Order: sequence, then C-alpha cells, then structure tokens
Amino acid sequence: MMKVFQIRKDKRSKIPAVTHVDGSGRLQTVFKTTNPRYYHLIEAFRELSGVPMVLNTSFNENEPVVCKPEEALDCFLRTKMDVLVMGNWFIRRSLLLCKHYVKSMMLP
Repeated sequence: MMKVFQIRKDKRSKIPAVTHVDGSGRLQTVFKTTNPRYYHLIEAFRELSGVPMVLNTSFNENEPVVCKPEEALDCFLRTKMDVLVMGNWFIRRSLLLCKHYVKSMMLP
C-alpha cells in the first residue's frame, strides 16, 4: 500500500472509508494466484455488496500492531469490532458470548 491513486469521482461515495479528503486512496492489488483466500473473501464481499474491495488497515488500538493470535483476540475483546477472522477461525461478537467464556476456550 505504498502508492496513492486518485479514486474516480463517481466511485468515491461508494467507498468513503478508503477515500482521503483529497480524493486519493492507498490501493493494494490482490491476485488469486498469490493470495487465493483473501481474493475469494473480496469476491464474496463484491457479490454481497457490489463493491469489489475491502478496507485493509493496521490491527491495533493504542498499542503495537497485532502479531500473534493471542494479541488479536485480546484486541478484539477490548474493542467494538464485530468480527475477527484468523485463518480458518471466524469469531463473531455476540451478546450471549462473554469475555470469560472466550478466554477459557483459548488453547495454551
């Protein structure tokens, strides 16, 4: 995400979270051959929303960027994120799921 491009004016309203105030955006290209899982996630989102992209941002909150699964789960539990996906794991926040229960399910 080192290059900045101008987002087409007619598309800016569809992707406001990735459009900077000057109309630019940091775009990253994903190829099916090099990252098939991420590519298929983006394709599934496109089928649901009509938008062929997802927001990719750093994963942290007032701390260094998350590097380990334990750090990701801890950050998820402290914040208002809706979903956490790690490899084959999909964790959705639920009012019925308490923090204690999730932590007790973690492997050592």
